[in-house]
Amino acid sequence: MNRRKFISQSLTGTAVLHPSWNIISKRQSDEKLRFGVIGCNGMGWSNTKSMLLMDDLELIAICDVDQRVTDKRLAEYTKMRDNIPTVYADYRELLENKDIDLVIIGTPDHWHCKIFCDTLEAGKHIYVEKPLANSIEEAFIMRRAAAAHPDLKVQVGQWQRSGPHYREAIDIVRSGDLGNIRLVKTWAYQGWMKPMQSRDNADPPEAVDYKMWLGPAPEKPFNPNRFHFNFRWFWDYAGGLMTDWGVHEIDIALYAMQAEAPKSVMASGGKLAYPNDPAETPDTLQAIFEYEDFNMLWEHATGIDLGPYNRREGIAFIGNNGTLVVDRQGYDVLEENLSVDYSQEGASLMKLIDPVKRPKGVRYLDLHTKNLIAAIRKNNSAILYTPIDSGSIAAINAHMGNVAFKTGEKIYWDGKQSRFSSAEASAMIEPTYHNGWKLPQY
Repeated sequence: MNRRKFISQSLTGTAVLHPSWNIISKRQSDEKLRFGVIGCNGMGWSNTKSMLLMDDLELIAICDVDQRVTDKRLAEYTKMRDNIPTVYADYRELLENKDIDLVIIGTPDHWHCKIFCDTLEAGKHIYVEKPLANSIEEAFIMRRAAAAHPDLKVQVGQWQRSGPHYREAIDIVRSGDLGNIRLVKTWAYQGWMKPMQSRDNADPPEAVDYKMWLGPAPEKPFNPNRFHFNFRWFWDYAGGLMTDWGVHEIDIALYAMQAEAPKSVMASGGKLAYPNDPAETPDTLQAIFEYEDFNMLWEHATGIDLGPYNRREGIAFIGNNGTLVVDRQGYDVLEENLSVDYSQEGASLMKLIDPVKRPKGVRYLDLHTKNLIAAIRKNNSAILYTPIDSGSIAAINAHMGNVAFKTGEKIYWDGKQSRFSSAEASAMIEPTYHNGWKLPQY
């Protein structure tokens, strides 16, 4: 398939559609799909707005533990649609609404697994934000839960997979034209991230159900630095930049290379940029993942934008014939001048590849949400761009990198036993739930 045809079909959502479908309900095929959102302060609301671009979807429920957030979203929604969604403070009450077909999970990471399993048990399709889970075992639990509910469609929010230029780059990587790929580099340099200022613990705002926000996380006093967006930098709720940005880049890397679990991982870094700010997760980190036929490097740094290949984020597939570098702006192929045999067909083709830019005016998140709705309408999970099994791989690997960082050792993964060689590392696979919440059993 040539580039122009590939991009055209990707934009229209027909590149991977199958001609025959089974329709499982009138609502899925003809009527409006009604959805709710749990956690609507950040990406949960971005996903909601993306779905509302589709006229055949209707938002009927919103849930957040912060009433200030739900008040704000309701005010915004009145400018988009005429109906008034029901507001919930407890997600379990939202799930009891039998009119809801689909749920967006946009909560902090430590809530994903429990809400995900409860949503499936309530019989609703899911769009779940990345990273899929806040631990390795939670990701495995969520995979098993989805397998126990095969009629329900799950899309993981790693939306780069829906992007035409990413899909084309993956096609080139798998074509063999780059030659043997021995190394993949992934990175995120985040110059916008400045040090947080220390803040004292305080009473939570009256509009916030802080006990519900904590959920299964350890009970600790409310602190503004650990709340809303900045929860990402505290181990109780998330995994830092490794799981926040890392899952996007690692997802493309491992999906293109058709790899799942590493043989070994080691990592080094720490609070090297801002040693005195209150964040717990490392602001500087390098991790090496060993797979069967290649290595993958991950690195991140805060307060710096000048990353590898002069790109602040991206993935580089380094082959014997050349290197493909891709980020959210496009991709480029760099030929390996010293070792290319220009009599080889692959090497000759590489010389014809010009830098490719991201199509203007196309939002990849919108392609991603449309893809989920198409899978629901057609009752075909096979067309999902980021289904649960393959979408979970990035989160699992990212958490492995964090485990290696915490232990300070090179750790080895036993895929048959789903355990590390190190007892200390294996103890970090499964989280401990607190405050009366129980880890889902699947």
